[in-house]
Amino acid sequence: MDERTLRLLTLRHLPGFGNHRIASLFRVSGIDALLASPRAYRDQIGEEAVLALETGAARRQAEAVCEQATLRSQELIPLGDARYPAALAAIYDPPPVLFVRGSLENPARRVAIVGARGATPSGRSLARDLARGLATHGFEVVSGLARGVDGAAHEGALSGQGTTLAVLGSGVDIIYPAEHRDLAARIEKKGAVLSEHLPGTGPAPAHFPSRNRIIVGLSETVIVVEAGSRSGALITARLALDEGRDVLAVPGRPADPLSYGPNLLIRDGATLVRGLDDVLQHLGVEARPSKNVSSPPDTILHHLTASAARSIDQLAAQTGLTPPAVMVRLAELELEGRVERLPGTLFRAAGPA
Repeated sequence: MDERTLRLLTLRHLPGFGNHRIASLFRVSGIDALLASPRAYRDQIGEEAVLALETGAARRQAEAVCEQATLRSQELIPLGDARYPAALAAIYDPPPVLFVRGSLENPARRVAIVGARGATPSGRSLARDLARGLATHGFEVVSGLARGVDGAAHEGALSGQGTTLAVLGSGVDIIYPAEHRDLAARIEKKGAVLSEHLPGTGPAPAHFPSRNRIIVGLSETVIVVEAGSRSGALITARLALDEGRDVLAVPGRPADPLSYGPNLLIRDGATLVRGLDDVLQHLGVEARPSKNVSSPPDTILHHLTASAARSIDQLAAQTGLTPPAVMVRLAELELEGRVERLPGTLFRAAGPA
């Protein structure tokens, strides 16, 4: 067992020792002194923590965790290890130890894509296409394996022959939601599934906000695609701003509940993005030519009438444009009063039938 891992897990099992406190000790090289003479620190850590160290109880718990992780094919990466992402280590409260299935050794730049679990088909399509485009340009996509935008982002990165990281709000041996088990297995082969939670830990509401800080810590930029007023994606965006990360958001129609989050973020200073080209420009990367976005945008109007509504996916299939390109053009045409949006993310030409 790695001694550094054992020492950090030992501290994790002490009462009153949260992530920030452990990280602060680590940064000032204070862990060795504390473990060597715990009673000298009784006033700071309390009698219960002193006894847990002196009796070896906390150490035995740490050893049991390491054994369970090994039995469940999990790699443990402690703070300070060369494989521990430097950007994550720099946040206010980094996890003392990461539990990983897959590989964290890819040095690629990382971008997070987050959004609503109950995303619309067009929102999922946009997240998938953004992730695919980022993957083909050499970025590793980070998300949370949740339903909706998260799952679409992971799928997009994999379809772009790229790598992706899934950060869980449970132990990495308990995939949530269960329908994403196959997706998680595919991610392990092209990236990693990781968590700060001990083996066997199930998902819980309190785990997901803290999970979001890890997504932020791993990423240089966070993109929000659809988010309601109480969405976890908004928590992620606020954490990103607190940690000095850039936040990008895809705007939506004001009347749509899932547009509330992105529109609020843009109002408060987030960068508005309409599609992959805007994201790449923000990241300082030149977009590769794409035949899908070179078609004349007004070809969309040729496929819309006032009497027959079309979905974004239908228009993408008919025009040869990517769904993000269709969404951008439809938004422009809607502002111009030339198309109307109907319930269910359907569109028709404005005017009499």
